[in-house]
Amino acid sequence: MSIIDDALSANAKLAESYGSSRAAPPKPKIAIVTCADPRLSDITRLLGLADADVDMIRNVGTVIDDDSIRSLIVSTGVLGTREIMIINHTGCGMTTFADDDLEVRLRKETGSSPIAPAKFYAFTDVDQNTIEAIQKTRSHPWIASDLPVRGFVFDLETGLLREVFAEA
Repeated sequence: MSIIDDALSANAKLAESYGSSRAAPPKPKIAIVTCADPRLSDITRLLGLADADVDMIRNVGTVIDDDSIRSLIVSTGVLGTREIMIINHTGCGMTTFADDDLEVRLRKETGSSPIAPAKFYAFTDVDQNTIEAIQKTRSHPWIASDLPVRGFVFDLETGLLREVFAEA
């Protein structure tokens, strides 16, 4: 049996005691943009937050791009989220390669040169990546200027967050 088959089997059992209260419209208090790294899967618990209070936006490398901005606009403008927290982490796989190198390798392996993705958003400095994410988020005209946007680096060794401040 595959992992997907196992997941479907587990879902069928868990659905027997499923509470339909989850069908109510979401009312998150905070949006968190973080990496899709599975080591961050329990980030709400590590922050002492209830899942229902968090609009979790995850992508590889904690990228602020068109899609994450779209999600943040909906979260803040439609769902009522009142704070944005950006969480990068130590040991991110996006620091282990350069965009151009990966593209060249993939072209050689596949013989194809597709148009997407146009960029992988690899980076070398987790603090600088966090600063850029804060600045990109704050600069969007559809995200209220008075909405708190704060950035952090989660240390996978200690479990602690360290705040990163963007230039004013």
